[in-house]
Amino acid sequence: MIPVAFDYVRAGSADEALAALAEHGDEAKLLAGGHSLLPMMKLRLAYPSVVVDIGRVADLSYITDKGDHIAVGALTRHRDIEISDLIKQHAPLLAEATSHVGDPQVRHRGTLGGSLAHADAAADHPSVFLAVDASVVVHGPNGERVVTGADLFDGFLESTVEPTEMITEIRVPKHTGEGWSFQKFNRRAQDWAIVGVSAQRVNGAARVALVNMAATPIRATATEQALADGASASEAAELAAQGTEPSADLNASAEYRAHLARVLTRRALTEAGIG
Repeated sequence: MIPVAFDYVRAGSADEALAALAEHGDEAKLLAGGHSLLPMMKLRLAYPSVVVDIGRVADLSYITDKGDHIAVGALTRHRDIEISDLIKQHAPLLAEATSHVGDPQVRHRGTLGGSLAHADAAADHPSVFLAVDASVVVHGPNGERVVTGADLFDGFLESTVEPTEMITEIRVPKHTGEGWSFQKFNRRAQDWAIVGVSAQRVNGAARVALVNMAATPIRATATEQALADGASASEAAELAAQGTEPSADLNASAEYRAHLARVLTRRALTEAGIG
Protein backbone atom coordinates (compact mmCIF):
# COMPACT_ATOMS: atom_id res chain seq x y z
CA MET A 1 0.00 0.00 0.00
CA ILE A 2 0.96 3.66 -0.28
CA PRO A 3 1.33 5.73 2.91
CA VAL A 4 -0.86 8.74 3.50
CA ALA A 5 0.69 12.08 2.56
CA PHE A 6 3.21 13.53 5.00
CA ASP A 7 5.71 16.36 5.32
CA TYR A 8 9.39 15.49 5.46
CA VAL A 9 11.99 17.17 7.69
CA ARG A 10 15.67 16.22 7.65
CA ALA A 11 17.32 16.99 10.98
CA GLY A 12 20.99 17.90 10.99
CA SER A 13 21.40 17.46 14.73
CA ALA A 14 19.63 16.06 17.77
CA ASP A 15 18.57 19.59 18.74
CA GLU A 16 16.93 20.11 15.33
CA ALA A 17 15.07 16.80 15.68
CA LEU A 18 13.84 17.72 19.16
CA ALA A 19 12.72 21.13 17.90
CA ALA A 20 10.69 19.45 15.15
CA LEU A 21 9.12 17.07 17.67
CA ALA A 22 8.29 19.95 19.98
CA GLU A 23 6.62 21.80 17.12
CA HIS A 24 4.55 18.91 15.78
CA GLY A 25 4.01 16.76 18.90
CA ASP A 26 2.42 13.35 18.38
CA GLU A 27 1.78 14.16 14.70
CA ALA A 28 5.51 13.60 14.06
CA LYS A 29 7.57 10.41 13.93
CA LEU A 30 11.33 9.94 13.92
CA LEU A 31 12.86 8.06 11.00
CA ALA A 32 16.19 6.34 11.66
CA GLY A 33 16.79 3.09 9.76
CA GLY A 34 13.15 2.94 8.68
CA HIS A 35 12.68 -0.82 9.01
CA SER A 36 9.82 -0.47 11.47
CA LEU A 37 8.23 2.88 10.63
CA LEU A 38 8.04 2.59 6.85
CA PRO A 39 6.30 -0.82 6.74
CA MET A 40 3.81 0.41 9.34
CA MET A 41 3.15 3.52 7.24
CA LYS A 42 2.64 1.44 4.11
CA LEU A 43 0.13 -0.72 5.99
CA ARG A 44 -1.41 2.48 7.39
CA LEU A 45 -0.89 1.28 10.92
CA ALA A 46 1.01 4.54 11.42
CA TYR A 47 0.17 7.76 9.64
CA PRO A 48 2.30 10.66 10.89
CA SER A 49 1.73 14.01 9.25
CA VAL A 50 5.44 14.81 9.65
CA VAL A 51 8.40 12.45 9.31
CA VAL A 52 11.60 13.72 10.94
CA ASP A 53 14.61 12.03 9.35
CA ILE A 54 17.47 11.64 11.86
CA GLY A 55 19.41 9.08 9.83
CA ARG A 56 22.28 11.49 9.16
CA VAL A 57 22.73 12.84 12.69
CA ALA A 58 26.32 11.61 12.95
CA ASP A 59 26.90 12.73 16.54
CA LEU A 60 24.49 10.04 17.76
CA SER A 61 26.53 7.19 16.28
CA TYR A 62 29.34 6.00 18.57
CA ILE A 63 30.53 3.20 20.86
CA THR A 64 32.53 4.54 23.81
CA ASP A 65 34.08 3.01 26.93
CA LYS A 66 32.76 4.87 29.97
CA GLY A 67 34.47 2.85 32.68
CA ASP A 68 31.71 0.77 34.24
CA HIS A 69 29.57 0.77 31.11
CA ILE A 70 29.67 1.16 27.35
CA ALA A 71 27.86 4.14 25.87
CA VAL A 72 26.24 3.42 22.50
CA GLY A 73 24.77 6.26 20.48
CA ALA A 74 21.13 5.74 19.58
CA LEU A 75 21.88 5.92 15.85
CA THR A 76 24.69 3.36 15.96
CA ARG A 77 24.05 0.81 13.22
CA HIS A 78 23.57 -2.83 14.09
CA ARG A 79 26.58 -3.80 11.98
CA ASP A 80 28.87 -1.48 13.95
CA ILE A 81 27.70 -3.13 17.19
CA GLU A 82 28.05 -6.62 15.74
CA ILE A 83 31.73 -6.14 14.86
CA SER A 84 32.79 -3.86 17.73
CA ASP A 85 35.72 -5.32 19.69
CA LEU A 86 34.65 -3.27 22.71
CA ILE A 87 31.15 -4.77 22.65
CA LYS A 88 32.48 -8.27 22.07
CA GLN A 89 34.81 -7.99 25.06
CA HIS A 90 32.49 -6.37 27.61
CA ALA A 91 28.95 -7.06 26.33
CA PRO A 92 29.21 -10.19 24.16
CA LEU A 93 25.50 -11.00 24.53
CA LEU A 94 24.66 -7.76 22.70
CA ALA A 95 27.13 -8.50 19.91
CA GLU A 96 25.82 -12.04 19.42
CA ALA A 97 22.15 -11.08 19.42
CA THR A 98 22.84 -8.26 16.98
CA SER A 99 24.39 -10.71 14.53
CA HIS A 100 20.99 -12.45 14.35
CA VAL A 101 19.03 -9.31 13.45
CA GLY A 102 17.55 -9.53 9.95
CA ASP A 103 20.10 -9.76 7.16
CA PRO A 104 23.23 -7.73 6.29
CA GLN A 105 21.17 -5.04 4.57
CA VAL A 106 19.04 -4.58 7.67
CA ARG A 107 22.06 -4.54 9.99
CA HIS A 108 23.80 -1.91 7.87
CA ARG A 109 20.81 0.45 8.13
CA GLY A 110 18.95 -0.39 11.35
CA THR A 111 19.85 1.33 14.61
CA LEU A 112 19.88 0.20 18.22
CA GLY A 113 17.95 3.22 19.44
CA GLY A 114 15.28 2.70 16.81
CA SER A 115 14.86 -0.94 17.78
CA LEU A 116 14.38 -0.10 21.45
CA ALA A 117 12.08 2.84 20.77
CA HIS A 118 9.86 0.60 18.61
CA ALA A 119 9.46 -1.66 21.67
CA ASP A 120 8.58 -4.79 19.69
CA ALA A 121 8.44 -7.85 21.95
CA ALA A 122 9.29 -10.02 18.93
CA ALA A 123 12.57 -8.18 18.32
CA ASP A 124 15.91 -9.39 19.64
CA HIS A 125 17.38 -6.25 21.19
CA PRO A 126 14.72 -5.54 23.83
CA SER A 127 15.40 -8.93 25.45
CA VAL A 128 19.13 -8.19 25.56
CA PHE A 129 18.37 -4.75 26.99
CA LEU A 130 16.50 -6.39 29.88
CA ALA A 131 18.99 -9.21 30.39
CA VAL A 132 22.08 -7.00 30.68
CA ASP A 133 20.27 -4.39 32.81
CA ALA A 134 20.90 -1.58 30.34
CA SER A 135 19.34 1.88 30.36
CA VAL A 136 18.60 4.59 27.82
CA VAL A 137 19.21 8.32 27.93
CA VAL A 138 16.16 10.24 26.75
CA HIS A 139 16.18 13.92 25.77
CA GLY A 140 13.15 16.15 25.53
CA PRO A 141 11.78 19.61 26.35
CA ASN A 142 12.43 19.07 30.04
CA GLY A 143 16.03 18.01 29.57
CA GLU A 144 17.64 14.60 30.05
CA ARG A 145 16.40 11.56 31.92
CA VAL A 146 17.67 8.00 32.24
CA VAL A 147 15.19 5.16 31.82
CA THR A 148 15.91 1.59 32.93
CA GLY A 149 14.64 -1.53 31.21
CA ALA A 150 11.89 -2.08 33.75
CA ASP A 151 10.46 1.35 32.93
CA LEU A 152 11.01 1.60 29.18
CA PHE A 153 8.46 -0.81 27.72
CA ASP A 154 4.86 0.20 28.33
CA GLY A 155 2.59 -1.82 26.01
CA PHE A 156 2.29 -3.39 22.59
CA LEU A 157 4.74 -1.41 20.41
CA GLU A 158 4.70 1.31 23.08
CA SER A 159 7.47 2.76 25.20
CA THR A 160 7.51 5.43 27.89
CA VAL A 161 9.39 7.79 25.55
CA GLU A 162 7.04 10.74 25.02
CA PRO A 163 6.17 12.02 21.51
CA THR A 164 8.36 15.10 22.08
CA GLU A 165 11.34 13.04 23.32
CA MET A 166 13.99 10.90 21.67
CA ILE A 167 16.45 8.25 22.81
CA THR A 168 19.98 9.57 22.38
CA GLU A 169 22.14 6.94 24.09
CA ILE A 170 22.06 3.37 25.39
CA ARG A 171 24.18 2.55 28.43
CA VAL A 172 25.25 -1.08 28.58
CA PRO A 173 26.87 -2.30 31.83
CA LYS A 174 30.07 -4.25 31.40
CA HIS A 175 29.77 -7.97 32.06
CA THR A 176 33.31 -8.95 31.15
CA GLY A 177 33.91 -12.67 31.57
CA GLU A 178 30.38 -13.36 32.83
CA GLY A 179 28.37 -16.26 31.42
CA TRP A 180 25.80 -15.42 28.76
CA SER A 181 23.76 -16.99 25.97
CA PHE A 182 21.38 -15.96 23.20
CA GLN A 183 18.98 -18.54 21.82
CA LYS A 184 16.57 -17.92 18.96
CA PHE A 185 14.16 -20.21 17.14
CA ASN A 186 12.68 -19.12 13.83
CA ARG A 187 11.23 -20.89 10.81
CA ARG A 188 13.68 -19.40 8.33
CA ALA A 189 16.84 -17.35 8.50
CA GLN A 190 16.08 -13.63 8.89
CA ASP A 191 12.56 -14.28 10.23
CA TRP A 192 11.34 -12.79 13.49
CA ALA A 193 11.88 -15.18 16.38
CA ILE A 194 9.01 -17.48 17.21
CA VAL A 195 10.64 -17.44 20.64
CA GLY A 196 14.02 -16.27 21.83
CA VAL A 197 15.93 -16.10 25.11
CA SER A 198 18.67 -13.79 26.39
CA ALA A 199 20.49 -14.98 29.51
CA GLN A 200 23.18 -13.08 31.38
CA ARG A 201 24.97 -13.72 34.67
CA VAL A 202 25.18 -10.47 36.64
CA ASN A 203 27.20 -10.44 39.87
CA GLY A 204 26.47 -14.11 40.48
CA ALA A 205 22.75 -13.83 39.77
CA ALA A 206 20.89 -14.69 36.58
CA ARG A 207 18.86 -12.38 34.39
CA VAL A 208 16.72 -14.09 31.75
CA ALA A 209 14.60 -12.23 29.20
CA LEU A 210 12.22 -13.63 26.62
CA VAL A 211 11.47 -12.75 23.00
CA ASN A 212 7.88 -12.91 21.71
CA MET A 213 6.29 -14.29 24.88
CA ALA A 214 4.02 -11.35 25.75
CA ALA A 215 2.79 -8.05 24.37
CA THR A 216 5.86 -6.37 25.83
CA PRO A 217 9.47 -7.50 26.27
CA ILE A 218 9.63 -9.36 29.58
CA ARG A 219 11.94 -11.20 31.95
CA ALA A 220 11.41 -14.79 33.04
CA THR A 221 11.08 -13.81 36.68
CA ALA A 222 9.95 -17.25 37.88
CA THR A 223 13.06 -18.80 36.38
CA GLU A 224 15.28 -16.14 37.91
CA GLN A 225 13.75 -16.65 41.34
CA ALA A 226 14.08 -20.42 41.11
CA LEU A 227 17.77 -20.08 40.28
CA ALA A 228 18.23 -17.71 43.22
CA ASP A 229 16.62 -20.34 45.45
CA GLY A 230 19.09 -22.98 44.29
CA ALA A 231 17.21 -24.74 41.49
CA SER A 232 19.16 -26.38 38.69
CA ALA A 233 19.09 -25.01 35.17
CA SER A 234 16.64 -27.70 34.07
CA GLU A 235 14.34 -27.11 37.03
CA ALA A 236 14.37 -23.35 36.63
CA ALA A 237 13.80 -23.56 32.86
CA GLU A 238 10.54 -25.42 33.41
CA LEU A 239 9.17 -22.18 34.88
CA ALA A 240 10.20 -19.97 31.97
CA ALA A 241 6.68 -19.56 30.58
CA GLN A 242 5.09 -18.88 33.95
CA GLY A 243 3.37 -15.51 34.00
CA THR A 244 3.74 -14.97 30.24
CA GLU A 245 1.02 -14.40 27.64
CA PRO A 246 2.32 -15.77 24.33
CA SER A 247 0.20 -15.12 21.28
CA ALA A 248 -1.09 -17.70 18.82
CA ASP A 249 -0.65 -17.11 15.09
CA LEU A 250 0.12 -18.92 11.85
CA ASN A 251 3.65 -19.69 13.03
CA ALA A 252 2.93 -21.19 16.45
CA SER A 253 0.26 -21.81 19.03
CA ALA A 254 0.55 -20.32 22.50
CA GLU A 255 1.29 -23.79 23.88
CA TYR A 256 4.09 -24.33 21.40
CA ARG A 257 5.64 -20.97 22.29
CA ALA A 258 5.51 -21.89 25.97
CA HIS A 259 7.25 -25.19 25.17
CA LEU A 260 9.93 -23.38 23.18
CA ALA A 261 10.48 -20.92 26.02
CA ARG A 262 11.24 -23.80 28.38
CA VAL A 263 13.53 -25.57 25.92
CA LEU A 264 15.46 -22.47 24.86
CA THR A 265 15.79 -21.24 28.44
CA ARG A 266 17.32 -24.56 29.45
CA ARG A 267 19.78 -24.33 26.58
CA ALA A 268 20.62 -20.72 27.41
CA LEU A 269 21.21 -21.40 31.09
CA THR A 270 23.35 -24.41 30.29
CA GLU A 271 25.47 -22.52 27.76
CA ALA A 272 25.86 -19.58 30.14
CA GLY A 273 26.90 -21.87 32.99
CA ILE A 274 24.00 -20.72 35.16
CA GLY A 275 22.28 -23.11 37.56
